[in-house]
Amino acid sequence: MIAEKPAPTPVAGAVTEADNEIGSEVRTDPKAAQSGQQRVEETPLEAVASICSVLVIGLFILTFLAQNFVIPSGSMENTLLVGDHLLVDRITLAPRAPWMPLVHYREPKRGDIIVFLKPGEPDLFLVKRLVGIPGDHIHLRNGVVILNGVAQNEPKSKLGPEDFYSPYIDDFPAVPTSEANGVTAEWAVDLPTHIQGNDMVVPDGMYFMMGDHRHNSLDSRFWGFVPRANIVGRPLFNYWSFKTPDSQMDHTHLVDRVAWMGHVALHFFTDTRWARTFNPVN
Repeated sequence: MIAEKPAPTPVAGAVTEADNEIGSEVRTDPKAAQSGQQRVEETPLEAVASICSVLVIGLFILTFLAQNFVIPSGSMENTLLVGDHLLVDRITLAPRAPWMPLVHYREPKRGDIIVFLKPGEPDLFLVKRLVGIPGDHIHLRNGVVILNGVAQNEPKSKLGPEDFYSPYIDDFPAVPTSEANGVTAEWAVDLPTHIQGNDMVVPDGMYFMMGDHRHNSLDSRFWGFVPRANIVGRPLFNYWSFKTPDSQMDHTHLVDRVAWMGHVALHFFTDTRWARTFNPVN
């Protein structure tokens, strides 16, 4: 009978054949891992370049394609509320660019909600509804817009229970500007030159804007026509709406702004108008 030869007992520090196989793998893995790390890691200069590229893309989008806009007043209630945050399309109503032939451009049309720069105040953005385009004959009677001789049905511009008859606002332009508050001196001089009979006629290259909340809107009735070049774009949708008092826009001091930011942080979930989130604007 042949006795089995016992397996040799491994000696501490000795390297077996299996160890050699494993060791050969272990010796190659660190190199691969190290080379992988070298490919992933960025130098500080590369990191700065990446951040700058993101900023450039973001600035391009905000400058030429879309823009954030916050409703500061109640002139467009109930279509838009104070505290609505809108994404504005800056492409569709922009002047045609021959180097972007595939982009859909069009001229502003009646009924559009428009974001524009206020005439005479190039740093102030406003949002109103476009009521009159070049060549239109417009007047109001008892708050009803008469456009080219036809009374307009404007369900979004109905008077609220707090609104009372105001001669200049409701019977424009029959009532002189001297009987109204808030009319600019320039418009008081310019308006009579555009009146034919009972109507005000919109000149070429100009647009007549009004807020949906007609009794709470300082619009073209008070400061005149909006030049085509002042039109920035049209709101697409409401991406966030937060309950905001009408007086918040008057609080411009740093302390007031910090306090408001704290209020938003504390009441984000309770005061956000979730039902208005991502609502299209029309």
